[in-house]
Amino acid sequence: MEEVLTIRDGCKTPVQLLKSEAFSRYLEIYKKQFIKELKARLKTDLKEEMLHKIDYINSLDAASFISILEGSTPFSGDELMKHRQSMMFLDGLFHHYRTKSYTRLVRLHNEILEDKVTAENIKDKVTDKANVLSDLIIETRRILLIRVGHNEGVRRTNGLDCHPNVTAGEMSGHYVKLPGEYSSLNQVPLTTTADMRTGVYYKTHANKRAFPFFSLPHNPFKNDLFKPEEYVAIPFEIGAWNILCYIHKTRGYIEIEAGLLNLFPFSKVENVTKKQPDGIFILGCPNSDMKDLGYYHDKENDLLVGLIPGLDDCQYFGYGKKPMLTLHNVLCILKGDLPLHCGATRYVVRFDEKTNDPYIFDSLIKADDMGRAVLGSEDKNGNGNGNGKGNGHDDNALYFYGTETGAFACLDGFSEHAKMQMEGREIGYNKFAGTNARQIVPVTDYSEISTGSELDILLYLNNYDLIPPNEDCMNVDINVDEALDHFRKGARVAAGSTQTHRGKVEISYWANPFPLLKDNEWKTLPEHQDLYDKFEAIEKKFFNNIKKRVKEGKMKIGVAHSMLMAGVYEKNTDDALKSNSFNDRDMVEHEGPERAARDMISLIKKAAIDKRKILGNNVKEVSITIATVGDSRTGKSEMAEKMEGVLNMSLI
Repeated sequence: MEEVLTIRDGCKTPVQLLKSEAFSRYLEIYKKQFIKELKARLKTDLKEEMLHKIDYINSLDAASFISILEGSTPFSGDELMKHRQSMMFLDGLFHHYRTKSYTRLVRLHNEILEDKVTAENIKDKVTDKANVLSDLIIETRRILLIRVGHNEGVRRTNGLDCHPNVTAGEMSGHYVKLPGEYSSLNQVPLTTTADMRTGVYYKTHANKRAFPFFSLPHNPFKNDLFKPEEYVAIPFEIGAWNILCYIHKTRGYIEIEAGLLNLFPFSKVENVTKKQPDGIFILGCPNSDMKDLGYYHDKENDLLVGLIPGLDDCQYFGYGKKPMLTLHNVLCILKGDLPLHCGATRYVVRFDEKTNDPYIFDSLIKADDMGRAVLGSEDKNGNGNGNGKGNGHDDNALYFYGTETGAFACLDGFSEHAKMQMEGREIGYNKFAGTNARQIVPVTDYSEISTGSELDILLYLNNYDLIPPNEDCMNVDINVDEALDHFRKGARVAAGSTQTHRGKVEISYWANPFPLLKDNEWKTLPEHQDLYDKFEAIEKKFFNNIKKRVKEGKMKIGVAHSMLMAGVYEKNTDDALKSNSFNDRDMVEHEGPERAARDMISLIKKAAIDKRKILGNNVKEVSITIATVGDSRTGKSEMAEKMEGVLNMSLI
């Protein structure tokens, strides 16, 4: 197992860098890995060569490179040959650091608790520290190469990136407000801001989730066995709740840190120091096994506790994202709100001054994968509907809030154009795995997900039924009870990224809002009976409200047909596809969402006209918020991409 390098040194010169503890530590990490590779070849006919290389590598230390930097030039003879050989090894270390290591540069800043120090001040200092270190590493390498005469030809400095994977601002974990039974967690420094290197792709042992994250009858956290020095801690604000995430520094788990930083917003420091967090989540615990995988409601301490054991098969980004969203959803249900496994977007619709025709001016993502609906906004200051411009506030409306500022995108269904747009901002996983390659990209702002927007349209996303070209892919003419049946059934054709085989229909109650409330036979899971009872009561309350609003013309509900997986659905014959104007089965996943996107645009404009009539025809713009409920590969992201293309919302 390769080690994680934590850098705390503050170096300003090449000499300081080579004399630093961090350089010596990384040199040992690289030597250890190199020797491990060489020992694997000892049983070949190159045994003698390997043994001599091992002896040579063991002889190297920081002084070997300091002597190059401080020695009298020009070097010649044996001394020059020795230094060149050392530099060949150092250059290998340099590129290993850039491409294979996981490095955290840390700046301790307890002063963030002082009133005069802002999070932005700390963030600037953290970014500066990362830039200084990157420039210093590149400059040190350049000087060393020149001193041994390896500076001929084209210089390739520009384009090299030596930033740490994550540069973190940390404060003492002792300031975190936790119950006494969790005291060992207070010994982990708390990450409060970060600057991370993007455009990086990591490889994890697993490429899909195979194990459910269910309620446990026991608390999986073991305070006496927890080793604080082996973890990093990050406070995430997920919806209305603050969840402390503790990630083990094992390679395979620590890489998930960067993706989570690109997905969830940070909690404000005062939300975990002045009051107790709502949940804790431990990722990669080496002192646990499968019986500890899940979450526990510590009612005595009013705390949700989630844990993923440190097993190879759990080394996948989904085991970081989904469990924390599960904690969000459990808290949501306990509070009486409705968790929605959905994509949600707020469309700003304006009206032409001459023709009075509606046109979509802007679109703002409120949720990529998960959110919650609230009866009456939590914000009573008239700030519903995103920014509240010209829309007022309705205490009887459903208001939607998101959870993630990033998207965990499956690249299988995206065009090359869409992938190109993500470049430079992404954290990727398993790019060359063949299927289910994923990357996390920022897609929206914190202000958008944290502000309630009146929910105008609620749709279930069907990804496999075929819709003829002359029919609307947005079916909002069904009654509320019929629509509710679709939400409860939660049917979709699977892409094969879960345990369901590709092309088969998978049923999951309410598209599996994490945790799963009913099994495949439609029976309530015994471990979630209490949660299901609460969810059922919430559903009844919300749908009574929805029926009233639909009747008043203030809301629309129904089914959206993306047809994303219609081409692989086992019951869709070639003749059926052709009769619906699909001539190439492989192209259905592109053509279907495009048809759906055009019909979605028409629905948004119709809803905007209806809403404007209620608000008054003098209103110049309205916000239309749509939530489309569905699990993975139902077409949420793909439809959004097609809509962006149709509306030309991006400049290429």
